[in-house]
Amino acid sequence: MKEFGAHKKQRRGRQMIMAVAFLAILGAGWRYPLLGFFIPFCMFAGIGIGLFRGRQWCDWLCPRGSFYDAMLSFISPSKEIPRVFKGLPMRIGVMAFLMAMMAVQIVRRWPDPYSIGMFFVLMLTATTTLGVVLALFIHPRTWCCICPIGTMTNWIGRSRSPLHLDSKECTGCSLCGKVCPIQVEPHKFRKDGIEAVKDGDCLKCGLCIAACPKQALSRDKGKFAK
Repeated sequence: MKEFGAHKKQRRGRQMIMAVAFLAILGAGWRYPLLGFFIPFCMFAGIGIGLFRGRQWCDWLCPRGSFYDAMLSFISPSKEIPRVFKGLPMRIGVMAFLMAMMAVQIVRRWPDPYSIGMFFVLMLTATTTLGVVLALFIHPRTWCCICPIGTMTNWIGRSRSPLHLDSKECTGCSLCGKVCPIQVEPHKFRKDGIEAVKDGDCLKCGLCIAACPKQALSRDKGKFAK
């Protein structure tokens, strides 16, 4: 568990930096609307990384996700995230609503970049506030389950850089699921041999790998062949 503690501390340090940057940008955006274009930048960055690394953007690179993890995990009850938030209807509904609103507002405010930027600031503030409420009543990463960027990277990066489980070494202790920041449960993929953890919500954070007492998890499938 010493390795787990060190890994968690390092990850939390990165998240704190991103969280502070996020709050600074969000606050300054009300005075400098052009900072609102931070949203489309994050969208393209998240999707770009998702093409090769799955939801790795959502680990600590995402400033808002880092804010939820680093600053709200201490006061959140961290309950089980209701299945409805991970279901396809909810995810598609939220993504369709936000994308439609974004398209309408951009067309309506075009070509004024300051007006468009202010819309992005308003949208970021509203969705972040919703995420805070969900964190305070359910779990810090509840919003991340329905975040449009997270949903898209889940779909396009599901098979990218997957986590692997050595079923022969896994004892089913479920510790991996307990430390997962978005409640993926790698141990449930245990079968007969080396199994890929086919859950598109995996953030590639490595906490489960560091916490596994049997070293039954790895991003490198070749490790188990040695």
